[in-house]
Amino acid sequence: MKRTLTYSINIFVFFILCCVSTNAQNDSIAKAKKDSIKHIQKYGLRVGGDLSKLIRTALDDDYKGFEIMADFRLTKRLYVAGELGTEERTLGNDYINTTASGSYFKAGVDYNSYTNWFGMHNMIYGGLRVGASTFSQTRNSYAVYAQEQYWEQEVSNDPAKSSGLTAIWAELIIGIKAEVLPNLFIGLNAQLKNVFSQDQPDNFENLYIPGYNKTYDGSNFGVGYSYNISYLIPLFKKG
Repeated sequence: MKRTLTYSINIFVFFILCCVSTNAQNDSIAKAKKDSIKHIQKYGLRVGGDLSKLIRTALDDDYKGFEIMADFRLTKRLYVAGELGTEERTLGNDYINTTASGSYFKAGVDYNSYTNWFGMHNMIYGGLRVGASTFSQTRNSYAVYAQEQYWEQEVSNDPAKSSGLTAIWAELIIGIKAEVLPNLFIGLNAQLKNVFSQDQPDNFENLYIPGYNKTYDGSNFGVGYSYNISYLIPLFKKG
């Protein structure tokens, strides 16, 4: 009887130890699986273009423009970014009509403030750029003031071109980029600009600076916008 009782106790203890061991192994496996699930992020070069300039070129006879853009991810939220483009824009008012033509380059950083869900790579970002442009201004026509003209001023159509002009400015950017297909993004942004220096043509002021946009009398501030499409070339991944 005593031997039977001892044997039963040994079986019971062995059963408990097996259960404990099994539960410990399951917990270890579950923890390992949980630890192995990491939010892997894509890092690489994203290249694209400004759709708004292409659409405007097709619809507006007084405008021609093209811009390519790129960014490279440095950290989880920080990107180095830049734009390169050309523009030609004809503008006029009651006194003068001019055509600005040239190229520009902008460089800076973007900061993504959006926290993506697992597997997403969207951006709601703010950015800073420093831009530089080299361009020419052509005076197409202008009004000639004369005291004896009471109703209409005489208009001169004698063109004059000033080349080798430059401008430097800074701009703040607020925008979004959404991944619509794997690695394919569409986005839009708004830009607030402040010009630091600009060369003026002889006898008139810049009405438009390529890359900067339209200028305003008595103000160093300007605005701009962009609708863009871009593709990410993944180079590596990390959590």
